[in-house]
Amino acid sequence: MPFPFTDQRTTKRRPAVVIRSERYHTERPDLIILVVTGQAHAAPAVGEAAIAKWKAAGLLKASVLKPLLATIEKGLVLRKLGRLVEENRYRLRGVLDDIIGR
Repeated sequence: MPFPFTDQRTTKRRPAVVIRSERYHTERPDLIILVVTGQAHAAPAVGEAAIAKWKAAGLLKASVLKPLLATIEKGLVLRKLGRLVEENRYRLRGVLDDIIGR
């Protein structure tokens, strides 16, 4: 999907994780997404987590959840690549805890 850069001037097509809850999506048509990147650091920064079993998630290379959130229209999704395995959903919750707290 086209993910906005933090300066909001341009976008880059990249994979993203849709963050969802039944309550949110019952009332709102937009998607909350978190960016996925292939740019891994030797030591993950705050809010980053490696995606285990990245091939099973439909990714082309080893990737990392990155602490950048955006809200987009559902129609901007270009295609579905895959689904995070349970271990990665646990890591996603950790990333969300790191960036927005509990």
